[in-house]
This record gives sequence, structure tokens and C-alpha cells, in this order.
Amino acid sequence: MKVTKFGRLAAGALALAMVTTSCASERSGDDGVSAGGGQSSGGGRYFGTLPSPCGPGDAKGATDQGVTDTTITIGFGDDRGFASAPGLSKEMGDAVKAMIDWCNEQGGINGRKIKGNQYDAAYTNSVKVIQQSCKQDFMLVGQGFAMDEAAEQHRVACKLPTVAGFTVGPNATMGPMKYEAVPYPVDLMNVGGLRIAEKLFPEAKEKADILLSTSPAVTMGTNKVSAAMKKLGYKQLNCGVRLNDAGESSYMPHAEKIKKCGAELLWSSDSPDPGQFSLLESIERVGAKPKYLFEATWYSSLVAQWNKAGTGDNIHIAMIFQPLENADKVPAVKQYMDLVNAQKGKVALLGMQATSSFLLWAQAAKNCGSNLTRQCVINELSKVHEWTGGGLHAPTDPGANKPSSCALMVKLTGTKYEQVYPKTIGEYECSDDIVLETDPKTWGTKLNEDRVATTFLTDDVIKPQS
Repeated sequence: MKVTKFGRLAAGALALAMVTTSCASERSGDDGVSAGGGQSSGGGRYFGTLPSPCGPGDAKGATDQGVTDTTITIGFGDDRGFASAPGLSKEMGDAVKAMIDWCNEQGGINGRKIKGNQYDAAYTNSVKVIQQSCKQDFMLVGQGFAMDEAAEQHRVACKLPTVAGFTVGPNATMGPMKYEAVPYPVDLMNVGGLRIAEKLFPEAKEKADILLSTSPAVTMGTNKVSAAMKKLGYKQLNCGVRLNDAGESSYMPHAEKIKKCGAELLWSSDSPDPGQFSLLESIERVGAKPKYLFEATWYSSLVAQWNKAGTGDNIHIAMIFQPLENADKVPAVKQYMDLVNAQKGKVALLGMQATSSFLLWAQAAKNCGSNLTRQCVINELSKVHEWTGGGLHAPTDPGANKPSSCALMVKLTGTKYEQVYPKTIGEYECSDDIVLETDPKTWGTKLNEDRVATTFLTDDVIKPQS
């Protein structure tokens, strides 16, 4: 495996330097050119290593829905109004709003200012939101709606393209006219966390297990992880700990079962909540000390504040994003934080994800010039096969809807996260064997030869043209 560095750019570097085991390389990514990574260099603006797609120009024409001589109207948003979890994914809308202002301050895209329609799907209203967007927006950009699956048939029917911040449902994830800066397709899986765990604590590979759940969504995730563990030679103990998604009256019986089973490495695809915290506290009380390998949702201020007593000091999290803690070494992360903080918005991992998707869309829109149509933007997006959001994350392949083949690991100690692998800040572990094919039984949808979900597919969707 190799380590690849993205925190800095070598002057003039446009090509990827391929290296052998455990060597560091300088890489710009196709979305960056030689610049130094600051706000400006050589008279031009940058986002991290990415030359700004925004600026003045003389683009003209009402070329498509939401486009005029002077404006481009896009939709964006999150689920912040969900009563059961107020502020859900608020960081995504905050990020896109900040990026619209950043872009417009430079002159918009080719001189057209961006107008943003901000939506709150509030978890249960995704269909209504998509129906509104269908009537007025050029495209959806950087949004994240937890119940996107329910609205997908409406998005496809009205031929509304999207460069999503994230997608959840299998048909939304693999849908037509959909691109993401950070794809998580149903048929391919980044197993960087498991690969890095093999190096950090190889002995635990012989005594690993997965925390199960009554949640169908979590179960879908754990089924994929279980299959990946088998492929990688992890020995699962099958301790049988299945947590009620609605909570348990006591987590001590589960903790005792984990201790008796002898699990030394525990994976969870669940998100942090009071029940999960109670389980970890119970495991500590019974005297068990497994290593925890958790999803990126555990990289949050909520978890950090809960861990003041150190109960979660064994939590390890694999990510493809640069941690916020690396901002002083990674210009794009600092720039994201500065822009959102200036508007008193919420800074969090999903905000960086939305930011990267906005930049991906903006670059494609810029390349279309005056001929700003949905068809042209989709054509441009389909050509992008290496993308880092200016250094926010490891390279992905948005054009082919393929995940990154890189990862890094952070560890929680007290209330602070720290990158523990690779040791050097700004580096990732990268290898082709970090991406595995998944079992079609776990996809949740049928794909055609182009790896597009067929459930809502029609003959007249907008397809990339060469």
C-alpha cells in the first residue's frame, strides 16, 4: 500500500506521482493546479489547491430553467427542521450558503450571480421539497436529505439533475442525472478502516465482531461490512449483540455478552446517540477493553463532548476527509472553516462534503460558458475522474460514481481527535485493494450496464454526451 499526500502542492505539479509501498508523494489532483493553496496566487483566486471556478464574465442567455443573462438559480438544503433532531445536517445548508456568497463576491460564474433556494426537508418532507425544486431550479447542489429515496421518482420524472452533498437511498445513490463529490455507490465499498486496522492492531483481527441493530438501514450497512470482513480474513465471533434502535432499558447484559465473547475489535455502523454511549459506558464498567472501529458519523463534537471521562478513548474512525484538526496544515479545510464561521454557521464533516459538491458543480458550470444547460453540465461532470475539492478529501471519481481508494484513521482521546494513521498530517493510505465489490443482494436496487438504478429510469433522462 502507499501513502499519498494532498495537503500541499508542488509548484507546477499537474501529474500524479505514483509511488511504492509506504512512500509519500505530492499530488495535486485533477481539480488543482500549481498554486500554493492559499486564497490567491499569481493574481487568481483559489479554494485550497483548486483554481476558483467563480469570477466575472460575459455569459448571456436564458439557456435553461433557472438560468438568465444575470443569474443561475440552484436549490440546496438539509433536514434542519426535523423535530426529533433539530438542526439535522444544518452544516450542509450553511456550507452551500457560504459558498454561494464566496462565489458571488468574485462575480458569480462567468458573470452570472448565483441565486440559492434553500430547502428544509425536515426529514419527512423530501417529496414536497423536490417538487418545489422541479419547478424553479436549474439544478440541486450540495444538498443532503435523509429521505431522498422517497423523492427520487419525482426528481427523475422532472429531469432535475443534482450534484448532491450526500445520498442515502439506493435508487438515489445510483440514480440518473446524479453526481457527488464523494460517491458511496451501492456496488463498491471503501474498506480503508478495516485495512488500516490490520496494521494498527493485527491481533484484534482474530477476535472481531459487529454490533448489530434492529434498524433496517443500519442492518444494510452491517451486512456489507460483515461480507467485507470475511473477504479480508477477519474472524467474526458472532457475539450476537443486537441493539434495539429505540433504546434499551439496560445495556449491561449486552456489555457482559461482549466481555464473555472476548471481542477485541468491535465495528458499528450505527450513529452516536445516548443509547450507543450507554453501551460503551456499560462495556467499560464490566471491565472489557475492545478497540472500537466506527463509522465517520462518530467524528463529531457531540461524541467529543460526551467523552470527557475517556470512556471512548478506544474509538477509531476511518475517513477520506481531512480532519478539522488538520486545518493549520491543509489550506482547503481552513478556508472552509473560515467561510462558514464568518457567517456563524455550523462547521462539521458534512459541511465539507457539501462544499466539495458545490465546487464540483461550479467548475462544470464554468466550463459551459454562455451555453449553460443541464446537458452541458452533465457532460462536464461525467469527465471528472479525480476530485479532491481543493484538498478537502482524498481523490474520488465523481464522473464514474466510484469511491475513493484512500483513507486515514483518527482516534478520540478525551475531547480531541487526532490523526493516527498515516502519522504524517495531510497523508492518506491509498491502495486499489481498499475498494471491494459488494454482493448484489445488498444493493437494494437493480443496476443497468451503466451502473444506473433502473427503478425510476425513463428513456428521456439527461445522459452524458461525448
